[in-house]
Amino acid sequence: MTARLADIAAQAGVSEATVSRVLNGKPGVAAATRQSVLAALDVLGYERPVRLRQRSAGLVGLITPELENPIFPALAQVIGQALTRQGYTPVLATQTPGGSTEDELTEMLVDRGVSGIIFVSGLHADTSADMQRYEQLRAQGVPFVLVDGFSPKVQAPFISPDDRAAMQLAVTHLVSLGHTRIGLALGPKRFVPVQRKIEGFVRTMQDLLPLSPQEIERDLVQHSLYTLEGGQAAATALIDRDCTAIVCASDMMALGAIRAARQRGLDVPSDVSVVGFDDSPLIAFTDPPLTTVRKPVPAMGQAAVRTLLEEIGGTPAPHSEFVFMPELVVRGSTASAPGDRLPRP
Repeated sequence: MTARLADIAAQAGVSEATVSRVLNGKPGVAAATRQSVLAALDVLGYERPVRLRQRSAGLVGLITPELENPIFPALAQVIGQALTRQGYTPVLATQTPGGSTEDELTEMLVDRGVSGIIFVSGLHADTSADMQRYEQLRAQGVPFVLVDGFSPKVQAPFISPDDRAAMQLAVTHLVSLGHTRIGLALGPKRFVPVQRKIEGFVRTMQDLLPLSPQEIERDLVQHSLYTLEGGQAAATALIDRDCTAIVCASDMMALGAIRAARQRGLDVPSDVSVVGFDDSPLIAFTDPPLTTVRKPVPAMGQAAVRTLLEEIGGTPAPHSEFVFMPELVVRGSTASAPGDRLPRP
């Protein structure tokens, strides 16, 4: 015990007597000093005495579609950390194919008396889904915030990236490299983020290249699944239509697009340029490192928590959509169009 006191005292920069007073819950220690001692306990891996553990201000549910796409764990981590800093305990509930549905997870969280729920890429993003479920949740008095996807039928705060601007960034970058046959690989059309990406893609292509909207949607937009295999299938179809560049609606799809190009014996980026979307963790270390549109995950996650806590606190934010700007991160998977390259001497 004495050795442990000495370790904690050294880490916190205080005397052993002060550490002892904090651990025993004695008065006469400044708040900042008390925090230093508690932080030292955490850093050294010691458990806090039960009497010093912070009581949770309540549970907050976080419902995500799945954790295979690394962008969802990244968002969950930001939201979880922000909730913990505010004294709340995050409860992660994940949908899996053949597992619990969003409605079942919501019911489970409500039964456990959560203070609020954050939905990420849920049924609110699906234009074919019944939005009545969210009105029923509101009638039960449960505050909630919706991330990624917007519905005018739901009275709640929404947090979204600017999907139209994301496509404008990607297409402008590729056109500046001399590409004129640019394809778009994305998920099923019924999802709001997909529809917005198509709008941004079509508008920017139309502005920068002599193409009609009908031609762009017919020849250059390919729907598939938000998976590596989905990206591979969509990219294969687009490469068959002579696309020299492909914009993908997720980094996972972009990895599939790179695989599709290589299966055709093509090089990325010499023959085909590929742009992802999200800037998921580790995506900078792929081969080649992926050019992608970075989703503002830290800002979106923190805004979701801040907005939910305002709802819980009885000072709700306006029931509108908060839109966050993405940014283009240029790496090694994009290069000038094959025909634009100068011949080697």
